Amino acid sequence: MLKIRPLIVDGRMREYVVGSPHDVTDDLFVVRRAMRVNDSLPDEASPHWLWQRGGWLVVNRTSGRISPINLPEFDALYSVASWYRDYVAYCGVSDDGNKISAIVIQLGRRKPVLSKLLPNDGVPEGAAPDSACPAPEWQRNPVRLSFLPAGGTKQTFSVRGHVVDAVSDEEEEDASK
Repeated sequence: MLKIRPLIVDGRMREYVVGSPHDVTDDLFVVRRAMRVNDSLPDEASPHWLWQRGGWLVVNRTSGRISPINLPEFDALYSVASWYRDYVAYCGVSDDGNKISAIVIQLGRRKPVLSKLLPNDGVPEGAAPDSACPAPEWQRNPVRLSFLPAGGTKQTFSVRGHVVDAVSDEEEEDASK
């Protein structure tokens, strides 16, 4: 069951949202959009409405402007976003549903900072990819990000500005000490 609430900007209801907002700066925050969809079949006379998760919105507190965020390969049903500062990390799902990618986006940039195919050995063909990759985990000092695809090995990346590098097992052990 989704807990839907209105997004009120300048005293007016502008969108419906779900989940907790993430503060990016004092002026900007991001929040997940909720959409009301008509789920009725063609031969049904009355509409059958249901709520579902949508994409992400960036809201400017100063200007009141609300903008959708373009997240490549983000699937509203199966991708779980993890926010840190102005970065969002998630497992993207290909159009055919057979490939899962580790994706990191920085707000304000057109290209992903990271887009790398993840092994999905543990996902049977045709199965829903929702269990293929839980929310990525962020680490603060140094800024690192770990993806753990089902049936695969943990993959860790170091984030430095607009550059992301893969972290070896030795580097990971050194950082944890």
